[in-house]
Amino acid sequence: MSFSINSNVSEVVGTGKVATIELTGELDSLSARLFQKEIEKVALESPKDLVLDMENLSFMASAGLRVLIFSKQKIGPSLNIYIVKPQEAIVDTLDKTGLLHSVTIVDKYPS
Repeated sequence: MSFSINSNVSEVVGTGKVATIELTGELDSLSARLFQKEIEKVALESPKDLVLDMENLSFMASAGLRVLIFSKQKIGPSLNIYIVKPQEAIVDTLDKTGLLHSVTIVDKYPS
């Protein structure tokens, strides 16, 4: 399955800026570069919350995990990362790598 990515940044009254990135397909080492470029783009807006819609993401390689870590480093430690409806295999990967404690899994944002 091919990879696609869409993003937007919006201002939410009382919350601040929210960056939403929708990921579809398989996030492998090649597509991770696109993901990182999208993170760099939304980082310019200094969002408070980063919402990653992974409902239609079927696979995430370790390169995708590195981009998640990069997100915290690029945007700052106060960034909240929400992952919307990840597949079980992705949750398992996040759990095994310890990143599950750095993100919040939700069925929808805001929850």
